[in-house]
Amino acid sequence: MKLAAMFKDVFESFFKKSSTQLYPFVKKNPPERFRGDLYYDPSACTGCCLCVKDCPSKAIELVTLDRAAKKFVLKYSMDHCIRCGQCVVNCRFKCLGMSNKDWENAALSRKEFTVYYGKDEDVAQLLGNIAAPVSDAAKE
Repeated sequence: MKLAAMFKDVFESFFKKSSTQLYPFVKKNPPERFRGDLYYDPSACTGCCLCVKDCPSKAIELVTLDRAAKKFVLKYSMDHCIRCGQCVVNCRFKCLGMSNKDWENAALSRKEFTVYYGKDEDVAQLLGNIAAPVSDAAKE
């Protein structure tokens, strides 16, 4: 390539519009059927665990606190989820869905990728049970 032709291309590129998007500053809306993060409605859940059985990546865990009182907490691991939507398809009571708004996930630690869905008091009870040390009587 001749030097004059190269300078001509460089000079023309200064006046052309950029072909890339300025992503963090200019955001496009995702498509309507885009599968982003999972959301959960605890009032509709019956605890059938079909979502857990059908998740190929084992990203969902349904913890039953009290079946009679319908106290369930859904533990969702975003870093394991492959966003296939199988859990949403198999949920009979439509308590699971995938948002097309929440899809930008970045964090410095893995703790932030584990989300607990449910009523606030149920989640607090579950996290309290996890953090509580096991007594010596319970070990035996």
